[in-house]
Amino acid sequence: MRIVRFDHAGTVRTGVLVPGRPAPAHSDPAAGDATMIQPVVSLVDTTPTGPPVPLAEVRLLAPVVPRVVVGMAHNTGAADRLRPPSAFFKPAGSVIGPHDAIEVPGGVGRVDAEAELAAVIGRRARDLDPATALDAVLGWTCANDVTARDLQANDDCWTRAKGYDTFTPLGPWVRTDPAFDPDDVLVSLDDVGATSAGLARSAGEVLAYVTSFVTLEAGDVVLLGAPGPSRALLDGEVVRVQVAGLGTLRNPVRARRRVVTR
Repeated sequence: MRIVRFDHAGTVRTGVLVPGRPAPAHSDPAAGDATMIQPVVSLVDTTPTGPPVPLAEVRLLAPVVPRVVVGMAHNTGAADRLRPPSAFFKPAGSVIGPHDAIEVPGGVGRVDAEAELAAVIGRRARDLDPATALDAVLGWTCANDVTARDLQANDDCWTRAKGYDTFTPLGPWVRTDPAFDPDDVLVSLDDVGATSAGLARSAGEVLAYVTSFVTLEAGDVVLLGAPGPSRALLDGEVVRVQVAGLGTLRNPVRARRRVVTR
């Protein structure tokens, strides 16, 4: 099942994709003009609430509106296994959806994209056990952990480096699939990929660690870490995050224009 949030004629709803014809799992959300969206009650209650609407008539949004977004630090390779686990928070307001623009602030130096797999929580989760932690996961989505690299080098907490508006693209949907293995899946940034099997800690270990200090609720998001290389973002390009079996998250990149509000 692929769960989406969408704007249809000015009304935001949650829905489930109902393909009119088979489409490859790696395809763009807009692929297949016969695809429909069945509106449902919520992320965790997929009871239909009305007639389906064509995907071509809607704008896909970030698939969830999390209270909490957590990322894992130093989880990118076997050497990080020697370090104690460490995490950081990203503001919920930094979340954007597919095709929304990543805005690169001026004067911050290099800004990188990092392709990651993200877990979307399906129920209240606290003090999870690594062996059963995935039971608390509703599904999985693609994530881009955008990072101001020069700021990161000068801030041990990574607050500014990870926290700018638009720095957490998610999507294009949440896929629920009991057979999906988060610990052995190809995660790609554009055409460069690496398997999540190379991460220092498994998804279950990550979720157990995170829920040891914060209670997660349905819709909260945990980024598992980037198994592959990052790269600098360039104004005017489109960056792609792909997770095998999930889909492709595309976002244009543009220079941020400073807006002063009073």
